[in-house]
Amino acid sequence: ALETLKMFEKKDSRVKSAAATNLSFLYYLGNELAQATNYADLAINSDRYNPAALTNKGNTVFANGDYEKAAEFYREALRNDSLCTEALYNLGLAYKKLNRIDEALDWFLKLHAILPNSAQVVYQIASIYEIMEDPSQAIEWLLQLISVVPTDPHVLSKLGKLYDKEGDKSQAFHYYCE
Repeated sequence: ALETLKMFEKKDSRVKSAAATNLSFLYYLGNELAQATNYADLAINSDRYNPAALTNKGNTVFANGDYEKAAEFYREALRNDSLCTEALYNLGLAYKKLNRIDEALDWFLKLHAILPNSAQVVYQIASIYEIMEDPSQAIEWLLQLISVVPTDPHVLSKLGKLYDKEGDKSQAFHYYCE
């Protein structure tokens, strides 16, 4: 796949940007951040309005711990495509890492409107409510989550923990047993 995509690098700017975007993503998945960054830069230079390239660049910056800069790339990707779900999700994660919890929640709620059955999105919303120390909202979102992934032991255990914290021992016992 890498060799095939590298052949497209020499084509016109749109094809080059698409190939570089895919190469960046593949290198990112392989945890080769330097290569992923190089190809993300090439993709952006070939097509500044490519939301996937901007998201990939944000991902490489995020992986290096610069969450503020990553958020800038995700926001730029969203200016070019307001429905870029990966940029929406990653922007929520960046704000969560920056401890800008209210903003993170806003982005995950926007994404939830687009992807209402996404287990990852519902989990992030529940996690944020737990961080905000709003256990009733966290429980409500985790209950939604088990309707999507009913046998996830991590989610069931977290529900047990939250019910236990709330003093509802019977519900806590039920979810711990599940």
